[in-house]
Amino acid sequence: MVRLRRAGRPLSRLAARVPAPWGFVLAVFVGSKVVLSLVGVIALSAWDGVPGAPPADEAMMRAQQHAISPHRWISLWFAWDSFLYDHLAQLPLDRPWRDFGFPLLYPFLARPVAPLLGGHTAWALLLVSNLALVFQLYYAHQLGARLIGTGGAAGGADPAAGRRFVRYLLLLPTAFLFQAALTESLFLCLALAAFWYAERRRWLLVGIVGYFLALSRSVGFLLVVPLALVLLRQHGYRLDPRTLGRYLRRGWPLLLVPAGWLTFMAFCRWQSGDWYAYKHAQERGWGISVQNPFRVAYAALTGENSADALRVWCAVAVLVVVLAGLRRAELPYLVYTVIVVLVPLSMGPPVHKSLLRYLLAAFPVALVLARWARRASLDTWFTAALALLQGALFVVWLTYWTHFVI
Repeated sequence: MVRLRRAGRPLSRLAARVPAPWGFVLAVFVGSKVVLSLVGVIALSAWDGVPGAPPADEAMMRAQQHAISPHRWISLWFAWDSFLYDHLAQLPLDRPWRDFGFPLLYPFLARPVAPLLGGHTAWALLLVSNLALVFQLYYAHQLGARLIGTGGAAGGADPAAGRRFVRYLLLLPTAFLFQAALTESLFLCLALAAFWYAERRRWLLVGIVGYFLALSRSVGFLLVVPLALVLLRQHGYRLDPRTLGRYLRRGWPLLLVPAGWLTFMAFCRWQSGDWYAYKHAQERGWGISVQNPFRVAYAALTGENSADALRVWCAVAVLVVVLAGLRRAELPYLVYTVIVVLVPLSMGPPVHKSLLRYLLAAFPVALVLARWARRASLDTWFTAALALLQGALFVVWLTYWTHFVI
């Protein structure tokens, strides 16, 4: 025991030197990575013995994963769009660009990282998404401590509330996707950072972060609306001439948010002669076209596909929880949630298979749960229920041929 204590002293001193909240953030990140990787490897090993698994039409994905790495604790984090992002990260830039189906921030961030990893762009994508997850957890801690704290949006940060928000963000039903080579962690990292800097009235940083947010996913440029509402709230939603001048002087960097998406459109125009090459690529490749989201949701709820109906009920549950749990001063976060829920639904029926993935962007759900979980008994029940639900969905996701979580 004495030897163990002596051996642990250097680690304790090192941990004490890590500034808050980074020690907590890194511990949670490593812990979740280890647990999910272990569960994933065990689940995949169990499926190896099931006759007919995977079916023939899904064998290609297993081959693609094995080509990335023979180690399953690495390869299991690649699925579906991961391979398309890998393709985009490898395309030479000195030739005409023909792939416009995805915004380019995520694959382009992997390009300078790949040479450090021996040219493996897939590994670079995974590293980028996991680094984004670390910073996502940091900004979640800071924002949660401020919003759930005793002073609400006005101040009164509560580190315990921040830690609780981080925990519930990682307990959301499909939060394992933050660990994958997908855009979820990057998008949410940038969204949380933008709101954090907005709450602190650092509007130039909001504009810069928002510019890249719009380049990470098409819905990103619409987040200028809830960010602008934060600015309006900070001035009591007043609209007199004097206050309008303040809005312009302080909030002009918000123009950088839609400018991010306009940059991508300009790239499409430069390379293809078509400002809407992204839209047309989505229509040709996946049958996606802008539709009334309420009609799309109603058609799923009243249709014969029970899986689609269940996914849409999950979207309804997200909106109900946020409506019930957010305070009046948190209107920007309600508007944000409505945007990230309804915009995917406006893509039409093809979105149903990926709806649970897109709902992961609705971080105010975790904010509400963290607020409700102030009581230790509720915290325990919420944590246990969400952990079990996420574990079940994680196994379902690993069996990709179920097509339930994509």
